[in-house]
Amino acid sequence: MTQNKKNKGPFQFLQFSVIGVSNAGIDIGTLNLLLLLFHTDERGLLLLFNTIAYTLAVANSYFWNASFTFQHSAKGSNRQRILFIVQGIVSLGVNNLVFIASNTLLESFGVPNWLRYNVAKGLAMLLSFIASFFMIKYFVFKKSKKN
Repeated sequence: MTQNKKNKGPFQFLQFSVIGVSNAGIDIGTLNLLLLLFHTDERGLLLLFNTIAYTLAVANSYFWNASFTFQHSAKGSNRQRILFIVQGIVSLGVNNLVFIASNTLLESFGVPNWLRYNVAKGLAMLLSFIASFFMIKYFVFKKSKKN
């Protein structure tokens, strides 16, 4: 195994992580902006705000990961786009589930709104980030056998 192939997985994860930081800024920033403009504790609106924030971050993720992290296997094909959307929906489900569950748990301990929302969002982002990396690497931008 060449040195390049040995380091590819960790290097891809590092690139994915750096892009993830920009995604996190978009995700957290959008959620906090929406909560600042339209403060709510209503679960349906929290899910809507979280979904909007997450969707913007996923669009950013697709652009940068297809352009850099997985550029050698990203063909821009309809299949890859569909698989990316599917993984985005699965990751959104993970993100929303963890966000609402964490928010509810923290609320029962009396954690203040702003802190509760952001801690819940952080946990949701962490778990959906990990799920997203593996789905993108092994399903969406999977290298074909001939590469």
